[in-house]
Amino acid sequence: MARIEGVDLPRNKPIWIALTYVYGIGQRTALRIVEQAQIDGATRVFQLSDHEVARLREVIQNNYQVEGELRKEVAMNIKRLIDLGAYRGIRHRKGLPVRGQRTHTNARTRKGPRRVAAKRK
Repeated sequence: MARIEGVDLPRNKPIWIALTYVYGIGQRTALRIVEQAQIDGATRVFQLSDHEVARLREVIQNNYQVEGELRKEVAMNIKRLIDLGAYRGIRHRKGLPVRGQRTHTNARTRKGPRRVAAKRK
């Protein structure tokens, strides 16, 4: 089993798909990483040799910010916006959509389930 940046890659998937299980690596980046490591993208994870896994690990560590380091940077960026009192920071603090979406209807993912108003007698 290949383990890269603390993530166990699924054994039966092609390596370029399996790399997308690592936070911060999408499909385009995965294809680029496989190309830089000089590995065939169609190779399944269980078919990789230890040497190939080491090359993948090296390419990712030297050229890309992934997992904990990337999560930390994203959290710090959001915290900076909140501390500045920027519009986007206020939206983050209130748990509302940040990128200009409407909130009159929709936005249930950010706002959470509807709160039912209490009935008066």
